[in-house]
Amino acid sequence: MNILLTGSTGYIGRRLLPVLVQDGHHVICLVRDKRRFDWEDFDDNFLKNVTVIEADLQDETSLNSINMPIDVAYYMVHSLSNSYESFSALEQQTAQNFANLLKGTAARQIIYLSGISNDNELSEHLQSRKDVEEVLRSSGVPLTVLRAAIIIGSGSASFEIIRDLVEKLPVMIAPKWLKSKCQPLAIRNVIEYLRGVLMNQKTFNQVYDIGGPDILTYKEMLLQFAAVRKLKRYIISVPVLSPKLSSLWLYFVTSTSYTLGRNLVDSMKHDVVVKNGNINDILKVDLLDYKDALKLAFSKINQKNVVSSWKDAVQNDKMDKNFLDFIDVPSHGCFHDIRKVKFNEDPEKVKSNIWEIGGERGWYFGNWLWKIRGYFDLMAGGVGLRRGRRSPVDLKPGDSLDFWRVLLADENQKRLLLYAEMRLPGEAWLEFRIKNENGQNVLFQKATFRPLGLWGRMYWYLVLPFHYLIFPMMARNIIRYK
Repeated sequence: MNILLTGSTGYIGRRLLPVLVQDGHHVICLVRDKRRFDWEDFDDNFLKNVTVIEADLQDETSLNSINMPIDVAYYMVHSLSNSYESFSALEQQTAQNFANLLKGTAARQIIYLSGISNDNELSEHLQSRKDVEEVLRSSGVPLTVLRAAIIIGSGSASFEIIRDLVEKLPVMIAPKWLKSKCQPLAIRNVIEYLRGVLMNQKTFNQVYDIGGPDILTYKEMLLQFAAVRKLKRYIISVPVLSPKLSSLWLYFVTSTSYTLGRNLVDSMKHDVVVKNGNINDILKVDLLDYKDALKLAFSKINQKNVVSSWKDAVQNDKMDKNFLDFIDVPSHGCFHDIRKVKFNEDPEKVKSNIWEIGGERGWYFGNWLWKIRGYFDLMAGGVGLRRGRRSPVDLKPGDSLDFWRVLLADENQKRLLLYAEMRLPGEAWLEFRIKNENGQNVLFQKATFRPLGLWGRMYWYLVLPFHYLIFPMMARNIIRYK
């Protein structure tokens, strides 16, 4: 069966793809940039059953490149990280382009992962999800809608936000929406539902709510998370925090962006519980309770086996859609800080140290200075250092790495290239490469800054003393670290 999969480089899609291939299907992955696809994660036998097509659902003409027969299409696209004002209109247009694409095919089913939306008055986020359902129905292809509650899994937005709150704050002064109810669902169960409805005719033109076995308030979710982590936490609810203040609270405490935080806060005013749960009469899914879902997530983290993370979505407007175009580091009109350090240590060990930079390990020198820079970035509306990294040992193009984005992670060439996503009056790249020059191993470390206007040039000279302090020691310590 030929299956069109959107979002194959996203949080859910990365996990669904191998399941579909293992079930014997041929999967057509629709991506905006082929270079973001996880080619290195799959062997040749796997890739024989995958076709990667480059197209943009926001650009209807680009979809003409899809000329293969399609039996089933998974629609797992959302625009929550776009601006708070514009995401709804963008979602409608994207869904309409997708529906128009399928009108000209012999597709027999569309599967859409939506959000539970049973209240009469909905947030813009949840209302947009419902509107997308109507747009997809206009294709004339039988539609199966799975409306999910909060998804819990290693790397999921909900899991990481809860983790930030619980692990950072012994005492939380929280908004009244902590009393709202939800029905958290393990990512493993989400994949089972997405797999189970595939070409199941009983699910055609049906809408189902999917959630786990526990109905909890957000406060109970936080306290149970603390119990799993063996932490004592206290939560004080106050009625005075407006949605805007609540969003700012999430922004400064967790790794979410303000836009995503605002959309989530607006939705948290509603109870997100299963009302239409008769899908369990059709599919026999062994649902994990909330605590078991948390334990499974942490087992993946402890095994350093986090497949995907919501943080890997590009959040820098300057990078637009094809962020990997920034691999070509400019040379003209730029400032550079270049360090070359010869070494006799094992090149593979040094490469491993490069690959483990950032996150909990830090930046090998002056971590407190990096943290201060992260706080300044956060105050300026940037991402700060909150995002950390998906895995402590593995890097892929597209991964977020503190306030950097991984553009290139070539283990064979021993080259790592990062692009800055902090607030800057210009653009910045940081590159690490191990070379062999005249029989001698050399660590090559290069910072590149392309200033924007006079302020950009002033910024470079203002931070130059810190560069002279940090960059030489960082290069040396990358080599020395055991």
